[in-house]
Amino acid sequence: MPSYVLMRILESSPDRYDMGIGILTLGRLDEVYERLASRIKPGQRVLDIGCGTGALTIRAAMRGARVKAIDINPRMLEIAGKKVEEAALTHRVELCEMGVAELDTEAAESYDAVMAGLCFSELSEDELRYALGEIMRILKPGGLLLIADEVVPRSPLKRVITLLIRLPLLLIAYLLTQTTTGAIKNLPEKVEEAGFIMESVRLSRMEDFVEIVARKPGG
Repeated sequence: MPSYVLMRILESSPDRYDMGIGILTLGRLDEVYERLASRIKPGQRVLDIGCGTGALTIRAAMRGARVKAIDINPRMLEIAGKKVEEAALTHRVELCEMGVAELDTEAAESYDAVMAGLCFSELSEDELRYALGEIMRILKPGGLLLIADEVVPRSPLKRVITLLIRLPLLLIAYLLTQTTTGAIKNLPEKVEEAGFIMESVRLSRMEDFVEIVARKPGG
């Protein structure tokens, strides 16, 4: 499904986004986000791309980081803002309505870490390539890129099984929340091709979900 269609679906029901994503990821996303956010250190400057309702943003801010969280959906940002306020983290979080196309407005080597949770699967191939290039530019030498996203399994058998499992979940999630997601082919390779040093790649049992920790050379 083209990325613009996915974006329209996601934007159609931000109030029910968290429930929809919970269904689609079988509730595993909280654990994944906790692992990724554990790489954040106090005092670091962090960018959360496609922050959605703020799940990764809040976790990073709770660890003492200063977080700029961006999303193109104003309603998503509104929900994230309420969560940030409830967590008493407004002094550590800046919410901005912007997308990956505007990453060129960020200063070079200005972030210690960049996070992207279920964001890259909404981008086209060209958009993803551009985003990775800009992330490389704005990260400090040695800075981290932390990714959690859906990927296409390499095994033909696992692709078929994943499709069979996901079809009813996609239907339930869409009927309840008008939310769905896509999947990326060869995401670890794309990150590596962009020049990042891969520190860890953690695939789910069905190889349909990946956690990536990568680092910009230097530092």
